[in-house]
Amino acid sequence: MWQEVNNSLERSFVFHDFKQAFAFMTQVAFIAEKMNHHPYWCNVYNKVTIKLNTHEAGSVVTEKDHKLAAAIDVVFNQINQKV
Repeated sequence: MWQEVNNSLERSFVFHDFKQAFAFMTQVAFIAEKMNHHPYWCNVYNKVTIKLNTHEAGSVVTEKDHKLAAAIDVVFNQINQKV
Protein backbone atom coordinates (compact mmCIF):
# COMPACT_ATOMS: atom_id res chain seq x y z
CA MET A 1 0.00 0.00 0.00
CA TRP A 2 1.04 3.57 -0.63
CA GLN A 3 2.11 5.53 2.43
CA GLU A 4 2.66 9.25 2.79
CA VAL A 5 6.15 9.77 4.23
CA ASN A 6 8.09 13.04 4.32
CA ASN A 7 5.91 14.78 1.71
CA SER A 8 6.02 11.80 -0.68
CA LEU A 9 3.79 8.89 -1.55
CA GLU A 10 5.93 5.77 -1.21
CA ARG A 11 5.48 2.12 -2.04
CA SER A 12 7.70 -0.89 -2.71
CA PHE A 13 6.76 -3.61 -5.20
CA VAL A 14 8.24 -7.12 -5.20
CA PHE A 15 8.29 -9.30 -8.31
CA HIS A 16 9.25 -12.84 -9.23
CA ASP A 17 12.55 -11.74 -10.81
CA PHE A 18 14.48 -8.83 -12.33
CA LYS A 19 12.87 -9.26 -15.75
CA GLN A 20 9.39 -8.84 -14.30
CA ALA A 21 10.50 -5.80 -12.23
CA PHE A 22 12.02 -4.21 -15.32
CA ALA A 23 8.87 -4.84 -17.39
CA PHE A 24 6.88 -3.09 -14.65
CA MET A 25 9.23 -0.11 -14.69
CA THR A 26 8.99 0.12 -18.47
CA GLN A 27 5.21 0.23 -18.39
CA VAL A 28 5.23 2.80 -15.59
CA ALA A 29 7.72 4.93 -17.54
CA PHE A 30 5.30 5.23 -20.46
CA ILE A 31 2.44 6.24 -18.15
CA ALA A 32 4.61 8.74 -16.26
CA GLU A 33 5.81 10.31 -19.51
CA LYS A 34 2.24 10.64 -20.79
CA MET A 35 1.23 12.30 -17.50
CA ASN A 36 4.42 14.41 -17.51
CA HIS A 37 4.93 13.31 -13.92
CA HIS A 38 8.13 11.40 -13.29
CA PRO A 39 8.75 9.32 -10.16
CA TYR A 40 11.83 8.85 -8.07
CA TRP A 41 12.49 5.13 -8.10
CA CYS A 42 15.04 2.55 -7.18
CA ASN A 43 15.34 -1.00 -8.47
CA VAL A 44 17.40 -3.79 -6.92
CA TYR A 45 16.85 -7.19 -8.54
CA ASN A 46 13.15 -7.99 -8.00
CA LYS A 47 12.20 -4.96 -5.87
CA VAL A 48 11.13 -1.53 -7.11
CA THR A 49 10.60 1.33 -4.66
CA ILE A 50 8.77 4.41 -5.91
CA LYS A 51 8.38 7.86 -4.34
CA LEU A 52 6.00 10.45 -5.74
CA ASN A 53 5.59 14.15 -5.06
CA THR A 54 4.88 17.18 -7.20
CA HIS A 55 7.92 19.42 -7.60
CA GLU A 56 6.07 22.39 -9.08
CA ALA A 57 3.74 22.41 -6.04
CA GLY A 58 6.66 22.66 -3.63
CA SER A 59 7.56 18.95 -3.49
CA VAL A 60 4.41 17.91 -1.68
CA VAL A 61 1.82 15.23 -2.41
CA THR A 62 -0.95 16.38 -4.75
CA GLU A 63 -3.82 14.83 -6.69
CA LYS A 64 -1.35 14.33 -9.55
CA ASP A 65 0.63 11.93 -7.33
CA HIS A 66 -2.48 10.02 -6.30
CA LYS A 67 -3.51 9.62 -9.97
CA LEU A 68 -0.09 8.27 -10.94
CA ALA A 69 -0.05 5.98 -7.89
CA ALA A 70 -3.43 4.54 -8.92
CA ALA A 71 -2.15 3.96 -12.47
CA ILE A 72 0.97 2.26 -11.10
CA ASP A 73 -1.21 -0.04 -8.99
CA VAL A 74 -3.12 -1.09 -12.11
CA VAL A 75 0.15 -2.03 -13.85
CA PHE A 76 1.33 -3.97 -10.80
CA ASN A 77 -1.94 -5.88 -10.55
CA GLN A 78 -1.87 -6.73 -14.27
CA ILE A 79 1.66 -8.09 -14.03
CA ASN A 80 0.82 -10.15 -10.95
CA GLN A 81 -2.18 -11.70 -12.72
CA LYS A 82 0.13 -13.06 -15.45
CA VAL A 83 2.19 -15.08 -12.95
